[in-house]
Amino acid sequence: MLKFISLSSGSSGNCYYIGDDSTSILIDAGIGVRTIKKRLLEYGIEIESIDFILVTHDHSDHIRHLGSVCQRYMKPVLATNSLFKYLDSNRNTKGRINSFRRVLDKEIPFVYKNLSITAFEVPHDANENLGYFIDFGGEKFTFLTDIGSITARLIEYCKISNHIIIESNYDVNMLLNGGYPDYLIDRIKGGRGHLSNIETAKAIQTIYSANSERLRNIFLCHLSDNNNTPELAYECSYNSLCELGVSVGEDVNLYCLPRRDHICYCL
Repeated sequence: MLKFISLSSGSSGNCYYIGDDSTSILIDAGIGVRTIKKRLLEYGIEIESIDFILVTHDHSDHIRHLGSVCQRYMKPVLATNSLFKYLDSNRNTKGRINSFRRVLDKEIPFVYKNLSITAFEVPHDANENLGYFIDFGGEKFTFLTDIGSITARLIEYCKISNHIIIESNYDVNMLLNGGYPDYLIDRIKGGRGHLSNIETAKAIQTIYSANSERLRNIFLCHLSDNNNTPELAYECSYNSLCELGVSVGEDVNLYCLPRRDHICYCL
């Protein structure tokens, strides 16, 4: 049985699992090794069974514990040469993952067992920023965390996916009226920061309109602790689907991933 597990999603740390009985991967390692191990065990998964770790970018909430996971469990890390260059100088990973590198080229599928993984560029303000299209034995995922704006390329991957994990980071009113300094507000909403609930909802409308037969699950990830609530994020995307005449829960499932907890979906 194929499982998608959100081990943590948000500014406090990000880590996700996709796998079945024969193949499994982590995406990012922004939470502690013991937490990853404990949470996986709750679903009967040994951390030793992980085949490799994908990295989306070099912000600390995504790679803070990557070096520890690699060294303790000898797990390969997949990223582009450009991203590895920045990981080499990051204090969380410097000198700790050199033996575990597996280089990806953007837009060229990496094939392993029943997996095909394609990395592609997304807009964000880290040094190198990757989204992933993952074909897991015919179940197709597009994984989009920390993206500042919607691009035509990421929409194309979403249009051929069964499952989309997409950021819905902030509510505009909460951000503008929450006491953040202007420079930080500008960074978040400036096109290379994060997606608002409204931007995500509009993208979901576009994706569903072109992919209603394939798309089964939409997971809203990386909700801001300070500038969003699960209720606001869900309502915005829910309403956008309803405007298309979609019956949420029947035509497609919509979920908000918890910010500090974990949850498993059997697909």
